[in-house]
Amino acid sequence: MSKRDDLIKYIIQRVVTYIDEPKEQRSERRLERKHQQRELWLVRWFGLLPFSMKMMAGDWKHAGQPVVKRATRIVDRIRRTGKWGKGKTLS
Repeated sequence: MSKRDDLIKYIIQRVVTYIDEPKEQRSERRLERKHQQRELWLVRWFGLLPFSMKMMAGDWKHAGQPVVKRATRIVDRIRRTGKWGKGKTLS
């Protein structure tokens, strides 16, 4: 019973502060949130571990490209040179 009352109290406080705030401030805050740079989806979903693994793998330059595009680029490089990565040949 008390959890429900606390939740209702919190919601009412939020609504009242929103209504009491001038319209200009609300629109400014909305514009700030809109122009704020978002973090990558990979970081948001999985943290910094995949990001750090990409940096260590040396594929930092192409980290923002879609996975399919990167995979085709790697396959094309293997077909042309016969090498996988830095100086490692396919056997």
